[in-house]
Formats: sequence, C-alpha cells, structure tokens
Amino acid sequence: MLGSTHGTLTTHSRPARVVACGEQPPHTVHGMSEPHRDGGGQGACPVDRDVSGRPLHAPVPDLDRFFRPESVAVIGASDREGRPNTGITRQLIAWAERVGARLHPVNPGRTEVFGRPCHAGVADLPEPVDLAVLLVGDPLPVIEQLAEAKVKFAVAFASGFAETGERGAAAQDRLAEAVTRSGLRLLGPNTNLNAFEKFRTDLDGPAIALITQSGHQGRPVFSLQELGIRLSHWAPTGNEADLETADFLSYFATRPEVGAIAAYVEGLKDGRSFLLAADRAARNKVPVVAVKVGRTETGARTAASHTGKLTGADEVVDAAMRQFGVIRVDGLDELQDTAALLARARKPTAEGVAVYSISGGTGAHFADLATAAGLRLPTLGAAKQAELHQWIPDYLHVANPVDNGGHPVGDWRGRKILDAILADPSIGILICPITGPFPPMSDKLAQDLVDAAEQTDKLVCVVWGSPVGTEDAYRRTLLGSTRVATFRTFANCITAVRAYLDHHRFVDGYRSPFDGAPRVLSPSARKAHALMRPGQQLSEHAAKQLLRAYGIRVPREQLVTSAAAAVRAASLVGYPVVMKASGPQLAHKTELGLVKVHLTSASQVRDAYRELTDIARYEDIPLDGVLVCQMIERGVEMVVGVTRDSLFGPTVTVGLGGVLVEVLQDVAVGVPPFGEDQARAMLDELRGRALLDGVRGAPPADIDALVEVVLRVQRMALELGDELAELDINPLVVLPRGQGAVALDALAVCP
Repeated sequence: MLGSTHGTLTTHSRPARVVACGEQPPHTVHGMSEPHRDGGGQGACPVDRDVSGRPLHAPVPDLDRFFRPESVAVIGASDREGRPNTGITRQLIAWAERVGARLHPVNPGRTEVFGRPCHAGVADLPEPVDLAVLLVGDPLPVIEQLAEAKVKFAVAFASGFAETGERGAAAQDRLAEAVTRSGLRLLGPNTNLNAFEKFRTDLDGPAIALITQSGHQGRPVFSLQELGIRLSHWAPTGNEADLETADFLSYFATRPEVGAIAAYVEGLKDGRSFLLAADRAARNKVPVVAVKVGRTETGARTAASHTGKLTGADEVVDAAMRQFGVIRVDGLDELQDTAALLARARKPTAEGVAVYSISGGTGAHFADLATAAGLRLPTLGAAKQAELHQWIPDYLHVANPVDNGGHPVGDWRGRKILDAILADPSIGILICPITGPFPPMSDKLAQDLVDAAEQTDKLVCVVWGSPVGTEDAYRRTLLGSTRVATFRTFANCITAVRAYLDHHRFVDGYRSPFDGAPRVLSPSARKAHALMRPGQQLSEHAAKQLLRAYGIRVPREQLVTSAAAAVRAASLVGYPVVMKASGPQLAHKTELGLVKVHLTSASQVRDAYRELTDIARYEDIPLDGVLVCQMIERGVEMVVGVTRDSLFGPTVTVGLGGVLVEVLQDVAVGVPPFGEDQARAMLDELRGRALLDGVRGAPPADIDALVEVVLRVQRMALELGDELAELDINPLVVLPRGQGAVALDALAVCP
C-alpha cells in the first residue's frame, strides 16, 4: 500500500510573472552573453532567439478556457444505452455542470441528447464555443468546421494514429497540419477523459498539477485527494499532435494555486520546448517531479510503440532534466510522495536532518540509508545532548540519531524531546520512523509529532511502517494533520526529502542559461564556416584549425609534405616532437601505426615521415600531409566533444580522455545553453573527478582552463548548428593549474 505525504500548508512566494524582452548587452563572459532577468509570465518575445534561430522563452498558451470553458460542444454526443459515446457524454455533462459551462450536443442523427437540444453540425451551434470534444473515429474532417466556428480548443479521443506505426503517423501528421492551419489548439489524439475528472473542492493549500501521457499512470497521484492532498489539474496529453507536455508545464508554472507539477512522460515531442518550459518553472520556483520512461532499451522501445514518439538518449534526457531542476524519480509511488511534499512544504530553514526514534536499531538503520543518500545528519552539540539527557537515560545515544528508549514517549517527556530537537538551529528537518504500531506509545508519539509540527516552521516527517494502514494513529492523527509529512516507506521518505532540499537549493541560486545564450554570431563562427566541408570528416589539421578559430589552444605544429620539410618543422616546433598522418578519412590513427612519439633527432623525423607515408599508401589512405607537433607530456587527459541528439539538438560531452574514454565511459553531458556553473557541475559528476584535483603527488589541473574549453565548444555547437554533426577533442591535456589546456587531437564531422 502506497503512503501519503502531508507537507506543510503554505502559500508560496513567487516572483512577478512577467516576461521581459529586449536586446542583450554585448559583453560576453566565457563565450556567453551576460544574463538579464526574466520573470515567468504569459507570452514570450517572438524575436528573442539564439544564434541558431531557436526561441529563448517558452510561449505560455492561455489554457484557462480549456480547463474552465464557458461553453462546450460534444461532437458525436449520444444517449443510446450501450454505446461508448453515451457514457462519455454523461460524464461530460456532469463535468460541465461542475465547472459552470453550457454544453451543446452535436449529432446529425439526434434532435435531443439527455434532454438537451442536439444540433446537426458545428455550424448550427447557438453560440461561440470554447471547447469541442470530438467523439468521432476520424477527427480530421471536423477540424476545418471548428476553425470556421472559431472554436478555441478541441479534444480528440480517437486512436489509430502514431502509436500504430507509419500509416498512423502519416495520419497524425495530416491532423497536426490541419490543426496548425485552423488556429485552434488540440489535445490528443489518443487521449482520454482525465482532464474532466471530478476534483475535490474542499481541500486547501498549494495543489499538484498532473501531466500524463498514459492516463492510468496518473491514478496514484490523483488518488492523493482521498488522503487530503489537493489536485488542481490533470492534462492527459496522449499523442501530442498539437498541445504537448511542455505547453502544460509552462501553463501550470504560472498558476498561483499550483505548488508542484507531477508528470509521467513517455516521450518528448520537442526537446527545446521542454527545456524552455522547465526553465519557466525554475524561474517561478515551481518544483517539477517527473517519471520519464525509457531508461532501458526495452523501456524505450515500449514507450515509442505506445505514443509514437522518440524517447531520446536517456543520458541526455537525464542531463537536461538535471540542468533545469526537474526532479526525476523512477516509480509512481515516488512521484506521488515527492510531488506532495514539494507542493506543500515550506522552504527549509536549515539542511540538517535529525532522526528520532523509540528504537536505537530503527534510528541507526534510517540514519545509514539517509546518509548514503546524501542527507546531512549533523552531530548535536554537547549542550543540546545534555538537554536531551534530562528526559532520556544517559546510556542512550542522542547525538543524532536520537534514541529515546521508548518509555519517554508515553508521558510529558515526549513533547519536550521533540521541541528541544526542533529548536536546534542546525536542524531543518525532523524525521521520525515508526516501524509499526505499539499502542499506547505509538499513538502518543504520533499526537506529539502533530502538536510539535503545529508550533514550528520546520519540516516534520513520519514514516509509518505498518503494512496495515488502518490504525487511528495513522489514519486520523497523522493523515489528519496538514503540518506533518507522512510516508509509508523509508526509501520514499528519503527520496522526497532529498528532492525537497535539492529543489530549494537549485531555485535559490537559479540563473536561467537562456538569458545568457548568444544572440549574435561571433567572429569565430565566420572563420569556422569557411572550414566546414559538407558530408565530410575533417582532417586533424583542419579540425584543429576549427578549434583555433574558437580560441581553443592546440600544440605548436606544422603540416608538411616532405621529409625535408618535416625536419625543418621539427626544429621550429622544438624537440621532442610527435608526428601524425593527417587526412580526412583518419579517425583512429594509433591503431594503424600512424602516430610516432618522442622523436628527438632529425634522422628519427625523416624515418618517421617515410614510415607514416608508406603505411598510408599501403592502406590506401589519402593524406593531406604529416603533422609535426609539439610534444605535451604532463597533464590530465580529458575528452570534450559535441554530438547531436534527436530531441535536444547539439549536446556537449566532457569526461576522462585518452583510452579511458572507451574503457571507463566516465563522461557527463550538457545540453546547451548552459553557463559556467553547469560546466563545473558536469566535472563534479565524473567518477574520476579527483584526478583533476591531483592524486599521488600530481599537481592540481587547470580546471578553469578546462571549463573555458567546454564553454567555447558549446558556443561552437550553437553557432555551427546543423553544419557540425560531431566533434571529438581527445585527448585534451589539462596542464597543471595556471598553465591551460591543449587539444592534442581532434575529429570533426560535417553532415
């Protein structure tokens, strides 16, 4: 049985929801424009685009008339018993009455439906209609009629579109094109009645707004209403021929009643739209919690067949969500508990967590799990421990976790202990795991926790571990409180609390990367365009020229076409040198023996030149010459690259380089645009991060220079856009602190 989460009721403080549009200042830092502040309101500046022509603000559709229409038309309405449309019509009539909308049945075969006048067609409607619900097998012929009647919104339940394969996808494309021409907004096809559910109106406090692509997956969150947690909206997006997850995300982020957005996502229609919507939510400090299926190949394949969309590379999706503060969870139970806590809990006063229990074993178990998950359990000071020992026997541990031994919770001491812990300034969250009911102790403890929560602005969480869930202490005392967050499992409690702290930490320091995205092409881009060769892989020499255009350092080197020229180049570059064959078809030169290192004399250079050209001739590999390069021996080998994701476009990768990139695959992904903070956060994600700090006597690496390279590569990816399919700088040698970073090799592919 899944548990509920009752967080602290409060009204969120949010910035004014307006959009500031205007020109960006020309000053740049790390290749990105200095940001300006932007509120999060309705609408967007249509000309505010980055260098690739992509928008920098999320348009917010005015969905008020979708969720609260004044007039509704039901196309294909029926009251003949036994027909599917009859049950849907009956439900829509009840929904329209609840929201105060006038409902007009439309069916050429009826004059009356459930006692209401029925109209033969859309043209016969007695008034302009906000929302049309299409109970027809093929919604396409109706779209043009709705456009002529100036209907604002439509919902199509029909299936048989992109979820069925190529023919269905083609039919969906035709439907989407018709909708675009019509000017109305369409939900669906292949959606359901979730938007028209009966929501409880007797619940207070910030609400959860729900977005699902599979309606049944939203049921656990919707059911939270029965445990006292408010829901305000449910958007079942279906196949997203028009309205998509991002539209509802943007809209819900502007609604004052929404405390958190919960989403079940099978596939994203457009990665950029999703990022812009997540950015709007982050600006407005609205938490977004999402289950995104497709972590595995099987999951991705299933999702694609169900919704007819690309799922995207999961690592990229994960990175994109993390960059914009979307909290990704794995299970529907985690989705409901985490969203409920984030919707209702106040901002933390401190990040320290205190664990309090009536059993030392329970406290130690929970503390282990919480610490492993990254929660901080500060040791209570000597004075605080002495205070607690007034009510707890001296032989019990009270440093954190706090073990009361059981008996103090049964009398006046229990409340004293709770108040003392909550008064500690290092503690912002009190968690009390109750593994099972043990009346009267558990009943008294539950009531004391509720009473203490009423007197504090700190978060009080309880884990009620009983599998029964019918006990009065749980059903009435804990669930009856609007100030205690109640969970049923240790894992869900820890997941939700960690997300709660992460969210507030994230939004408190959030600066939208879209504010700093470049609007104007740099001089580097003009140089780079001249180097690109459509449909070709650039030679190492040409790829390094591309890096030079963006100010990325490469070794001293010369491209030569004779042994004599190689000797002259070596003397200019300075011994020792590296010699490498350079040609547009060469990707892995080392495996072919086309790299010679640590050459220290003219004779070695001449011999190396002849050997390299002989191998290339034997392997029938065309060369543009041989590179004579400065040899860089000391530093940390990294890889920085660009790839194109089917959903998000260009992505930037950084990780351990050289042969380690293939062996360890220790890389982090960034989705442009991002700033310096995110570039540094990418480095912190690496398992081998300690190598950059210096290990076993090695000096710390020049992390600032590495970050600069990542940001310059990002700018390159944004400015070259579709002209650059792939870039691989490997290895990028990061020298000791203050000495920079040097790209020893590079590969670039033009589509």
